[in-house]
Amino acid sequence: MTRSVRPISHGLAVVATAGTLALASAAPAHAADYRYWSLRHGDDGAWHTTAEGPGTYRPADGAVEGLRFAVFHEDTKGSVVPRAPADFPAICAATPAKTGTKRVALVVDFGTAEDAPSGERPPAVRTLCVQLPPDATTAEALAKAAPPLRYGSSGLLCAIAGYPRRGCGEAVADSSPRASSGDSPGSGSPGSDSGSGSGSGGGPSVGLLFGGGIVVALVGAAVWQVRRRRDAS
Repeated sequence: MTRSVRPISHGLAVVATAGTLALASAAPAHAADYRYWSLRHGDDGAWHTTAEGPGTYRPADGAVEGLRFAVFHEDTKGSVVPRAPADFPAICAATPAKTGTKRVALVVDFGTAEDAPSGERPPAVRTLCVQLPPDATTAEALAKAAPPLRYGSSGLLCAIAGYPRRGCGEAVADSSPRASSGDSPGSGSPGSDSGSGSGSGGGPSVGLLFGGGIVVALVGAAVWQVRRRRDAS
């Protein structure tokens, strides 16, 4: 009996593994989308991503800092930028240099209507010039130019100029519209230029259920074979 059970037990493991692989391959892999404020640095009129947050980054005199609020997803999180140029001379033209301080230009883009949390409407893009102590951070520039700021318990910047009123870096369902890399710089009116994406909402996918069915059916067949060979011996 031992010889007859062992091969079937091994076969059961192989069949179960095959069914599990089928289940894994049938399940769609979706990266979560999140709604939050993202910091960008301006350089030669263009926007660049950064790994450092506004609470620790200390911009130099003449820097341009951009903040963009959006629903970011894997495909566009690096290309969704403030929709106004990173133009220090234009933004700070009316603010003269002062000894012992630095000037930092800010572009605050509250995003589109599609980016907005339910029941809220984003203000228009703002450009501001701030005069600060030499060691001031981007967060200090924002606190001076666009209060009130709101922070989460983890230190994440949740709101600029009180927007949005609620929420902080929350995950967004696949079916929600998302910011598009096609946003055109300089289009500052709320909701005037954005892309939307839609995904499958609701319950489990057909593929996932089908994969689970394969596992159940194949394992059941292997168990039946074990029992049949036991009875025969």
